Amino acid sequence: MRAAVLQAVGDEKLDVRDDITAEGPGPGQVRVRIAATGVCHSDLSGMNGTIPTAVPAVLGHEGAGEIIAVGGGVTGLAEGDHVIISWMPPCGSCADCLRGQPQLCLLGLAAGAVPHFKQGDQPLFAFAGTGTFAEEVVISSQAAIKVPDDVPFDVASLIGCGVTTGVGAVINTARVRPGSSVVVFGCGGVGISVIQGARVAGAAEIVAVDLVDGKLDMARKLGATHAVKPEDLADLSGQITGGGGFDYAFEAIGNPVTIRAAFDAARRGGDVIVVGVGRMDQFVQFNAFELFFNEKNFKGSLYGSADVRTDFHRLLRLWRGGQLDLEGMITRRSGLDGINEAFRAMQAGEVIRTVIEL
Repeated sequence: MRAAVLQAVGDEKLDVRDDITAEGPGPGQVRVRIAATGVCHSDLSGMNGTIPTAVPAVLGHEGAGEIIAVGGGVTGLAEGDHVIISWMPPCGSCADCLRGQPQLCLLGLAAGAVPHFKQGDQPLFAFAGTGTFAEEVVISSQAAIKVPDDVPFDVASLIGCGVTTGVGAVINTARVRPGSSVVVFGCGGVGISVIQGARVAGAAEIVAVDLVDGKLDMARKLGATHAVKPEDLADLSGQITGGGGFDYAFEAIGNPVTIRAAFDAARRGGDVIVVGVGRMDQFVQFNAFELFFNEKNFKGSLYGSADVRTDFHRLLRLWRGGQLDLEGMITRRSGLDGINEAFRAMQAGEVIRTVIEL
């Protein structure tokens, strides 16, 4: 089958091949024919080493498709079911799952740490345990979340990562209150999802911050009440908050400079939510006094603090109700041959999401 392979960390392009195989499904697994998969910035982070990635690997992790085979012992799923693929499948029995934090489940994540594919005799890993830049994937049944057949695959694929991460950061991690003020640093797919989540939560002021005019235009279209470049934020904050700062500041880039900027933009006693994925060798500086004196709530948000077993359906209900515009986030479509152009466009700030249709 065809797949897009990262041969080595640091490669600037993926190797699109037609000689990839995947065995299974084995017990507890399902085989899914991928219909659509989003090109997420985390895939780029796997390519450049920001996210530690075993290679060679089939990249992709934001996908949806149809089950074509079911392994032994699997219940609740059958051939023909449409599913969204979760890269953080909860095992359901570890301490994190039992305390209601399945997004922190390391057992489910570890299940994807073995090779899923082969290129001839060469084992290939699957990025984030999924590898959705392939025509078919074999995954644990917990990673396949059944959805109604009338949900378009392109819409479903976005819920697999970016939308869940961004909207979840608002409604699960921060629990934004109606009437509050919100600032969002970074207006890619995750940042735009944060903005939509803030709109759903009833925030009165939603400020988008980015360097790219096209992304700021998209932010306004999808829910931001204001959209500015970084150098204009201080003046706007003064107008909106009287200089006190925002109730909630979200960082959707993973850059130490913007993480610090988000911290500074939040009011005393406000909430700072880090949604973007940063490098392990980069650090953010705070002095000990400001952490104590300003009493800001500083939190990370992994996968939108979501329980995919319920939150995927919650997001679909919001989409059906017209509260989330997921189609509007898709700025380009392509086949697998266009995967490297999709990465170029993402790095250039030309797109919010490219969806690869297989």
